[in-house]
Amino acid sequence: MTYPYADRFEVHRQLPEEGVERDAVLGELAAMAAAEDPTWESGQCSGTMYCGDHDHYDFLNRAFAHFSHVNVLQRDMCPSATKFEAEVIAMTLDLLGGASLRGRPGGLVTSGGSGSIAHAVLAYRDANAARTRRPNLIKPETAHPAFTKAGHLFGVEVRVAPVDPVTTRVDLDWVAEHIDGDTVALVGSATNYGYGTIDPIPELGALALEHGVGLHVDGCLGGFILPFGRELGEPVAPFDFAVPGVTTISADTHKYGYALKGTSVLCFADTALRDSQYFYQTDWSGGKYCSPGVEGSRSGGLLAATWAAMVHLGRSGYRRYARAIFDTARAMRATVESHPSLRVMGEPTFLFSFTSEEYDVYHVNDFLRTRGWRLNGQQYPNALHMAVTRPQTQPGVVERWREDLADAVAYAQAHRDEPARSGAIYGGVAGGWSDEADEFIRAVMAEMMDEQLAVPPGL
Repeated sequence: MTYPYADRFEVHRQLPEEGVERDAVLGELAAMAAAEDPTWESGQCSGTMYCGDHDHYDFLNRAFAHFSHVNVLQRDMCPSATKFEAEVIAMTLDLLGGASLRGRPGGLVTSGGSGSIAHAVLAYRDANAARTRRPNLIKPETAHPAFTKAGHLFGVEVRVAPVDPVTTRVDLDWVAEHIDGDTVALVGSATNYGYGTIDPIPELGALALEHGVGLHVDGCLGGFILPFGRELGEPVAPFDFAVPGVTTISADTHKYGYALKGTSVLCFADTALRDSQYFYQTDWSGGKYCSPGVEGSRSGGLLAATWAAMVHLGRSGYRRYARAIFDTARAMRATVESHPSLRVMGEPTFLFSFTSEEYDVYHVNDFLRTRGWRLNGQQYPNALHMAVTRPQTQPGVVERWREDLADAVAYAQAHRDEPARSGAIYGGVAGGWSDEADEFIRAVMAEMMDEQLAVPPGL
């Protein structure tokens, strides 16, 4: 990844004196896209590309283009933004059991899953500011690191509850024992990123009601597919606003909602909680300032494209894709279960994870990478997961999976006494790093961000 495309295109470290012609710029962009798209078009990449339909992307890009230049802060100039955002929130609330709520539910459209989680943590902190200056929330170990990031940013202690090593679901007794007067919220996942399993949301809801605290359900991954799986008769455990005690749910439209990247919805059972995290400054010389979320300016294009995706697909479209995804996940999971040396973890849904007690399962990953597969690595224990998306539902993918996994298992058994080459880093970067690698990871991140500021050797 060092100096990408430096061998093909000019590296710009300052503005060119004379601008490059539009056709030339577009030509470079087209060449880079053509080089990168095949890495996921085959259906061998876990997650990441949830739709994978270029016709659908073209449709969304056309919707985006009509409002790409619009700043949704100026609602007097672009009232369409209010229509798009309100209807996206309303449709998401309806999908997530909002009809069962009393009072006045509401929501926010955010920049993604981490944005929705951050706004939820901020809302719980500010809504409870009068009763505690040392707020804490309790999350399962499997819940997304964005909760820990939000706690770090907003001064909220994050207490990490262990999970059952077999079911991968949160330890309810531990949660109950660690709730105190400063606890503002509990967290459960539907599903968690690592294993595709759903935490015991009804039991967490009962604890939240008993102690008078909130319950956030992280449905960033499952929010736009689990409801349709349930409609299709899949064994989806209760997780939405129909569960007493659930007060917020995050659901990413840019995942199984098939919208463009950079959108998510945070739903609130009551707008009073949402309104608590608004920011106001009324004495600024530039005028009275208010912001419903952390972001200020936002492009109306993303709201328009998200609205377009949801309205175009409708419930029947989402159901159709969910059917194919659940069926494909079941077939791929059955292939894993056909190998005695592999074990599927917990009771997964559209995403499944597997490990091995006989050898380091990263050996399986090492081999699958030679066949073009890109799985996500996990740790404690070492495991691999496949988040099934629409590209995996293409003809022939399940058959390739069956053949390649068999060869990968044979390779792992033959090399069990050797160290594996790959490791477990979120996002698919392989390294096999140890627990003491924090400084090394920081250095790698810095290099990724700064590499283009240095002149590549030989240029």
